[in-house]
Amino acid sequence: MQQNENEILARARRSLASILRWLKPGIGIKRWFLLVLIGTTIISVGIADILLDIIRQASSFSRVLYYSTLLFIAPAIRTAIFGSLGFILIGVGIWGLNRTLLQPFIRPGRPVLDAVASYRRRERGPRIVVIGGGHGQATLLRGLKEYTHNLTAIVTVADDGGSSGRLRDSMGILPPGDIRNCLAALSSDEDMITQLFQYRYADGGGVLDGHSFGNLFISALSELTGSFEEAVAESGRVLSVFGQVLPSTLHDVRLVADKALPHLMSEVRVKGESVIPQVAGEVRRVWLEPDSPPAFPKAVQSLLAAEMVVIGPGSLYTSILPNLLVPDIASALRSSGAFKVFVCNVTTQPGETDGYTCGDHLRSFVTHVGRGIFDLAVVNTRQDETLPEGVNWVQIEPDLEVNYAVYRADLADSDHAGKHDAAKLSKALMDLLMERTGPLVN
Repeated sequence: MQQNENEILARARRSLASILRWLKPGIGIKRWFLLVLIGTTIISVGIADILLDIIRQASSFSRVLYYSTLLFIAPAIRTAIFGSLGFILIGVGIWGLNRTLLQPFIRPGRPVLDAVASYRRRERGPRIVVIGGGHGQATLLRGLKEYTHNLTAIVTVADDGGSSGRLRDSMGILPPGDIRNCLAALSSDEDMITQLFQYRYADGGGVLDGHSFGNLFISALSELTGSFEEAVAESGRVLSVFGQVLPSTLHDVRLVADKALPHLMSEVRVKGESVIPQVAGEVRRVWLEPDSPPAFPKAVQSLLAAEMVVIGPGSLYTSILPNLLVPDIASALRSSGAFKVFVCNVTTQPGETDGYTCGDHLRSFVTHVGRGIFDLAVVNTRQDETLPEGVNWVQIEPDLEVNYAVYRADLADSDHAGKHDAAKLSKALMDLLMERTGPLVN
């Protein structure tokens, strides 16, 4: 008997705690609940006035109304009874209405309140811009969207390989590959969207062979909307993307590199983002052709308004630097008051950064873009897994902190050797931001 009573009391406490959670600050419920309460009170006053008038004029019903409205009870008790009943009915009504309206958008097994609270928290999250391209940028966005919806991905458009390159040559549009990856990473239903957008038609000699569905989707929207930037924006709306994806420039640019040939003193000039890693040798310099393309204005605006800018991770020469070789992007980054972080890659990349240390990454970055671009370099410390042949861990020099501000942490993915862990990296970045600025999210 005692056990049953304890279970009933525990259930009651849990129910009360669940109800009180709706009054937690920051969810945005109390203001609307108060508005409903005020409206209900006004209606109640009108109904009460009608009932009193009926009681005065209709003596045959007066006794029924007398008892049904509890007029035989003291006014204070009567007010408490009707007030409590009213609050209960209003609360149940609002809860049921919200549950019905939100049910199509809530994941099974997740309470409505948790979903609402999480959405509101991320809606007020810090404004973060991520610069880069490739899978590294998508990995970071996947982690950061758990903290904020105010995300902007600035993506290189120098890609000229695979499906993106073919569409670029045949249709004259900017390469959609990296933009596709970022849109999928920021989508509210990432698993399904990623599978759909990354689906690649089998190579059998047909027109669609080798193309990914996501690239074709963005290309089709470019035709329908008349512009590439509008197609990207519409793709974000269609996919319910948290944040926005912006090209660094709308000009048709090509990436060019000078590479030193192995065991020789001469250099060779390589044209094309997809070709650079295929040519053996050390990258000496990269640049864009045509030189100094104008930046996409929205990308500049997002950098100036950001609270944090993250550069990388990604291919140093073919994903990250092409964005910063757009002069207006580099200038906006220097002028921005945001906390600027450079995320060093976990491993080297064949054909680009063979044998590179963390210091080599940072020195090459400074050589191409200059100083003042980032405030802090974030580097990975865990290097205990076996990597594929030709790939090595990026080593950290003991004296790296002499010339650069460095933050060291375990950022490697235990399930995918040589990759950043989205959760670890995003948490480290958010901790660094809050340590510098104080809490930005309630």
